[in-house]
Amino acid sequence: MKKLIKSILIISILLSNKIMAQESKLTEVASFGKSQPIGVSVSAKTNRLFVSFPKREPYVYGLTEIVNGQRTPYPDKEWNKVDTINTDSHFVNVQDLYADEKGFLWVLDSKPAGGASIFGGDQKQKKEGYFKLLQINLSTNKVINTYHFNDLPKDKSALNDMVIDHDKQLAYLSDPGLSAVIVLDLKSGKSRMVLQKDQATLADPGFILHLDHRDVVDDAGKPFSSNVNGIALTHDNQYFYFRAINQTKLYRIKTQFLTNAKLSETEISQAVEMVAETGVCHGMIADKKGNIYLSSSPDYSIKYVSPDGKLHTLVTDPRLSWPDSFGIGNDGYLYLSCSQLNRQAKYNSGKDRTDYPYRIYKVKLP
Repeated sequence: MKKLIKSILIISILLSNKIMAQESKLTEVASFGKSQPIGVSVSAKTNRLFVSFPKREPYVYGLTEIVNGQRTPYPDKEWNKVDTINTDSHFVNVQDLYADEKGFLWVLDSKPAGGASIFGGDQKQKKEGYFKLLQINLSTNKVINTYHFNDLPKDKSALNDMVIDHDKQLAYLSDPGLSAVIVLDLKSGKSRMVLQKDQATLADPGFILHLDHRDVVDDAGKPFSSNVNGIALTHDNQYFYFRAINQTKLYRIKTQFLTNAKLSETEISQAVEMVAETGVCHGMIADKKGNIYLSSSPDYSIKYVSPDGKLHTLVTDPRLSWPDSFGIGNDGYLYLSCSQLNRQAKYNSGKDRTDYPYRIYKVKLP
């Protein structure tokens, strides 16, 4: 009996040490008080870290570069000024960032209409959303191209995440409002919808997020729900990964099927592959080895799917509340934001449960 107890104690200690080792992998990079970070990206060559913030109080800047742990307005202060008239030369609501390997930072400025937003309707919001995609040259810190998505229904669209395929001169974006993937031609500026309301882009209507031992339901009794949201593009631009938040499956499709405008919706849908069961995920990114990193909110972890389709845990840490956006540096680290969205007062009967300050973290890649 004593040997059994001793063995159990040894196993418990080993497991405890393993958990502590995992948790110690997470390192704080910067903190922002009550300003909620959303988008994160890291330039591949110079390891510059960029972080975006939604336009809500306390608002400081919409887009920043983190220098010595501090926020610096990017590309300058003028772009970050609150200006509701000159919206084409000022940020409206910076949503997502993508630093590519060509030396450009792509910035998705997305303010969906109240009825299209994944956060529910707001009578104060306009009936039509505002969207633009900026291409910034990181060598000159100047905006060189702007795309406005004029062919999308602005009252229904809710552009969320984007990746850039330089080989095909295309951008792929998730649109939970339209339950679709948007393909933007970077040469013509024209866009089109694919996989709209496909089983792979739709949220499961009966799937209610359960985080921090609570259902994520707002003060109006409406459960949080998002259709296709997190996306990732492999470095060879061959596979596009995507999924909705309110379901558990990770999907992918060869980009050749997204670029062929002659294919029918049925043909495109038939080309979609279910990769793995990964649990609840908000954000994704691919590394050069073909690993797909995913957030996993219910168990406060970051996981990754290796090229063989197997699911692994990179790090588990109680600070990983709603990991939202990722960037990979040339230093071998994965950078990420934690929005703690489910801890906001609207999902907790009016009580703010956020663990301030908001932070950016990094963790060593496998």
